[in-house]
This record gives sequence, C-alpha cells and structure tokens, in this order.
Amino acid sequence: MTPVHVKTTLDGRKVEVIGGHVCLDGRPEADTLVALDEHPNRQAILRAVPKATHVAGRIPLTMPEASVAQAALRRANDRFDGSPQAISERLRRASWQKVFAEGAE
Repeated sequence: MTPVHVKTTLDGRKVEVIGGHVCLDGRPEADTLVALDEHPNRQAILRAVPKATHVAGRIPLTMPEASVAQAALRRANDRFDGSPQAISERLRRASWQKVFAEGAE
C-alpha cells in the first residue's frame, strides 16, 4: 500500500498513513483518530498546538490533516481481506470494542 503523507513535524519527521495506521517516521503510532473533545489531556494539547482538532496517538492534527488521515484510514479499512488471520483480527478488535463500550478499563 502506498503511504499517504499527512504532514511533516517541526523536526522533519513524516506523518503518514501506511496500511491502516498513522505512522511517525514509518513506525505505527495509532490506528484511529481521537477527536480532541474526547481526549483526557485536551487542554495541554491545545496549549501546545492551538489549532489541533484530533490526535493520532501522540500526534496532534489540525482539521485538514485529520481529514487526510481519516480518508486514508477509511480507504485502508475498506479493502476486505478474507484470510483467516484477518477475520480473526477483526473479531478480536470487535470484542475489545464491545468490552470497552460496556465500561471495562
């Protein structure tokens, strides 16, 4: 899969979406974006990056950057892999999402 460039950090590292993950310098950072309103440390993030609207792991993103990242993540997830390993991974993720939605920590 071709990497999708989201932004370059102030210190020159690339933030890209590669294979369903937001990556920093080629290393996976997150597989989902979190809206800043839902993040527990939103005030500190806004002090550091006032225009941030989302975060991907440790990476704050502005609205245009988050839009690029979210579109690339959706394209990566839209590709259906019917292999037993992929099915098992989807079931594992779905069960964890259900557990967390029910209030587990």
